[in-house]
Amino acid sequence: MNALLDATIGHLRALVAFDTRNPPRAIGTGGIFDYLRAQLPGFDCSVTDHGAGAVSLFAVRGRPKILFNVHLDTVPAASTWTRDPHELLVTDDRAIGLGACDIKGAAAALLTAAAHTDGDAAFLFTTDEEANDARCIAAFLARKRPFDAVIVAEPTRCEAVLAHRGISSVHMRFDGTAGHASSSNALGDSAVHQAMRWGARALDFVESQSHQRFGGLTGLRFNIGRVEGGIKANVIAPAAEVRFGFRPLPSMNTDALLDTFKHLVQNESAELTETFRGPSLPAGDIGEAESLRLAARDVADSLALPIGNAVDFWTEASLFSQAGYVACVYGPGDIAQAHSADEWVNLSQLQQITESYIGILEHGRT
Repeated sequence: MNALLDATIGHLRALVAFDTRNPPRAIGTGGIFDYLRAQLPGFDCSVTDHGAGAVSLFAVRGRPKILFNVHLDTVPAASTWTRDPHELLVTDDRAIGLGACDIKGAAAALLTAAAHTDGDAAFLFTTDEEANDARCIAAFLARKRPFDAVIVAEPTRCEAVLAHRGISSVHMRFDGTAGHASSSNALGDSAVHQAMRWGARALDFVESQSHQRFGGLTGLRFNIGRVEGGIKANVIAPAAEVRFGFRPLPSMNTDALLDTFKHLVQNESAELTETFRGPSLPAGDIGEAESLRLAARDVADSLALPIGNAVDFWTEASLFSQAGYVACVYGPGDIAQAHSADEWVNLSQLQQITESYIGILEHGRT
């Protein structure tokens, strides 16, 4: 193990020890942010509390042209963890701990890179990514700071990702008419029956989109995550609720898809409410999205970053893209380990990303 990897593991050990689970959204301006500030001498650091556990640290040295963004919050630890999730375990080939993969490993590497360079650098650390409530990014974008490109750290196996799906989360409510289940009206009056019929039509529609393609991605991702309703077997259900989500290709129109899902409802009294939306990467219409993708490719090429395939998961890089920045996703770890019990990141990738981040910072030296 060399000095660079030793330093990154040391930072990762400290970062994992801080409890930044989200929920419960109880993250404050001390703790992990005190540690980050202490590791960034020579940086102008500003910490902002955006409420509800959303805290950001913007650290700047010099006049950088590239911004690094990494979130510090994690999902709650699954009950199937076999050890203390906040105590980093390092084996021959991996570092195991909550957030090690998603995505404190990248934060640790940035701290090492900052200490081994003296040129221009800009880091934005945030804590609300896992809440689907992008207060930190929204506040940053409102300042309209000038950067040529934004690198958002997420688990991409040390490959630059230039495109990914958008995301929409939706709540639907179906209203029925309560009554005795022996009634001939039960088939039509039951809100649960309405929801099930809608679900069948929605699944058929999604299957019909399997031929759609963009940048190596195919089809429309869709999931009915929760169905609730009814009282008991002999009572016609007076109400039902469905929570579903879909992940469109960058070439798909989210508003048009929402309208399609709404019109698959036979009962016009059903209510559809979008609870969260994240744009795709690149964001914008077909022409604008392709232009931003090509610009991101040029940035990756200029920094000698290996370019990977488009991915199905969503990241906040799309929010920067929507605001007009050239953005890509680039970090250590595999998304297959993110959010899992005994989450881990490969040591070789920590080494690789640390060296790469150093190279990027040295590339931007004025």
